[in-house]
Amino acid sequence: MSDLPNGLEEFMQSAGWADAVIAALPGDASFRRYFRLMREGQSAMLMYAPPPEEDPAPFLKVARYLSEQGMRAPEILAENAEQGWVLTEDFGDERVREWIDAHPADEEAIYAGAIDALIALHGKPAGPFDPYDMAVYQREAALLTEWYCPAMELAVDSAGYAQAWEQALEPLVARQQTGVTVLRDYHAENIMLPPDGGQGLIDFQDALVGHPAYDLVSLLQDARRDVSEDLERAMLARYMDRVDAGEHFLADYALLGAQRNAKIVGIFTRLAKRDGKARYLEMIPRVWAAMERDLVHPSLAPVATWFDANIPQEIRAANGAGLK
Repeated sequence: MSDLPNGLEEFMQSAGWADAVIAALPGDASFRRYFRLMREGQSAMLMYAPPPEEDPAPFLKVARYLSEQGMRAPEILAENAEQGWVLTEDFGDERVREWIDAHPADEEAIYAGAIDALIALHGKPAGPFDPYDMAVYQREAALLTEWYCPAMELAVDSAGYAQAWEQALEPLVARQQTGVTVLRDYHAENIMLPPDGGQGLIDFQDALVGHPAYDLVSLLQDARRDVSEDLERAMLARYMDRVDAGEHFLADYALLGAQRNAKIVGIFTRLAKRDGKARYLEMIPRVWAAMERDLVHPSLAPVATWFDANIPQEIRAANGAGLK
């Protein structure tokens, strides 16, 4: 394999895996690269997160926190964060996404397991992570006006957009104290089904301390696969039946749904326009449709009013499908 990163052999030697067979794996929307190491019936997962574009230290910090709390994060076998190397337990190839595609009858049970994992996580002390505060919410929501609107040649009121989000999110930010650990990308392609059972967590390096509804939105309004509204309601009910969620939980779920989906529309547009990853455009209609459902909630009135005034109905009716 001629395109292996510099330093890989030295790291494998120091980690005690010098004699392993190396197999490259598909990457994600980042600069990270992944390899499976195999030897004598054993396997391990190697992540290369090269500086300065990537920093594996946050992944290591969150992985260790999750493991300490009894959550199913991959065990860290060896690491050299300064050079971007992390060797972990191998959860195998079975992701929730592909398993449900092949075994649709298992969908409800698998999602129930994912909900129960969030319930367990939310019962633990919040991790030593930065807060998911108004500044972060605003920065993320602004990705829609920074990337999607210019790509659609829309001249919009960006200042009014920020003001609308400030008004809508201010009560939520007050309610989310003291907060829970938010993994931020908790969905069917980031939940593994390890050979020894259970559900394994990956891609959690951006964790913050915020609102418990956020990861529910990430799971149940999945940008990458269709989750029926019936299943979404059933899983929300499962969570709320087992947790003292409070009277404003559904309002906060809608608020974070719209905020996250606005962010994702911006991110997917950026991935296509800046990074040449056009496949992400195919997912925008699903994300936009979920955002439209969220905007109906009264808690989002200021944001919905902004959308009505700034993004023409014919574009919204196309669910964001007009990007090329």
